Amino acid sequence: MIQTSEKKEKFILVGVETGKDRMEESLRELAELVETAGGESVGNIIQNLENINKATYVGKGKVEEIRELVAELEADGIVCDDELSPAQLSNLKDELEVKVLDRTLVILDIFAAHAMTNEGKLQVEMAQLKYRSSRLTGLGKNLSRLGGGIGTRGPGESKLETDRRAIRERLSKLRIEIEKIESLRDTLRKHRVADGIPVIAIVGYTNAGKSTFLNKITDAGILAENKLFATLDPTTRSLKIADGEEVLFTDTVGFISKLPHNLVDAFKSTLEEAKYADLILHVADASNPEVEEQMKVVYSTLDELKIIGKPVITFLNKQDKIENENIIKDLNADALIKGSAKTGEGIDEVLAKITEILREGKVLIDRVLPYADTSKISVIRKKGQLLHEEYEGDGIRVKAYVPKAVAGQLGLL
Repeated sequence: MIQTSEKKEKFILVGVETGKDRMEESLRELAELVETAGGESVGNIIQNLENINKATYVGKGKVEEIRELVAELEADGIVCDDELSPAQLSNLKDELEVKVLDRTLVILDIFAAHAMTNEGKLQVEMAQLKYRSSRLTGLGKNLSRLGGGIGTRGPGESKLETDRRAIRERLSKLRIEIEKIESLRDTLRKHRVADGIPVIAIVGYTNAGKSTFLNKITDAGILAENKLFATLDPTTRSLKIADGEEVLFTDTVGFISKLPHNLVDAFKSTLEEAKYADLILHVADASNPEVEEQMKVVYSTLDELKIIGKPVITFLNKQDKIENENIIKDLNADALIKGSAKTGEGIDEVLAKITEILREGKVLIDRVLPYADTSKISVIRKKGQLLHEEYEGDGIRVKAYVPKAVAGQLGLL
């Protein structure tokens, strides 16, 4: 655990520029991750290489430069911007004799701190054990010598020092527990589909304002801080939109550049809530100069999860923080709406657009149904959007938007 009563651990951030990444921005984000985990970044070192060094991540001369900077700044360790292999981790630890972490381990540490539900804790532990099982020799000794701090949350030192067989057994038990939870979620999802209640999945880069948006429209009471991964566990809330139609909004874990594959795998069942949604609401931080890169990461992650072919509304959030107007495009979205979840600007427009898109999959029914068909009206109330209902002499006049499939089943087409 991070010792909050003591001074923050100090880290030097290390990145390798291979021409594929925007390294300065990536290290700024890494500094935010370290701060969120309870540490402090005190310096950066970037090396330009054609390829990452397989033995020590950076070149031999750069390792010496890092050692000198660690001594000069009295740093507690380094954090590399990419996931280190077991060999890189062990070699850097031996060369520098300080704590050596990577981006993945810092993110896992944050997830361990922010997981509140039983499912979240199980998923994080699984991701941590998968990551650490291949690094037991170097990482276990490293943490044993250096004690607590960033990178030590979750399974803990004692589990790191157990043999691989024990870890495999623990992973097997975790899978069984998570499968039970996934089965329950699948059952709940089938009930939602049967009830015909539309589901809107809220996705976005971490700290884009998804929780603030959900709080604004539903008073969900979710923690909303200006920190990366402030909220982790998914939240689903009901809201009545136009003409009283009920929809469900499901918040998902924030995406981030270089999101560890172990986390994507562990949280796949949670993230896949978006796969079964009727519509994707993509919240983007328009005040961030890297917003278009962040949007690419979101769509890349959705593609990885095979969440495609859904209508998308992109909400360009945090307009209240923008001083100079910038032009942001999103060719993947069906609608682009500017606003602020904090002030409420643009919220009504988003809800109106959601109503419009949901109606595209429905037909308008306007007719008198015989009193003998009151059961059909019950189905319309449950699975459609009832606009008007009036009792007349020969039956009940109903005006409603009904899903085409439901209208066909009721013989109303």
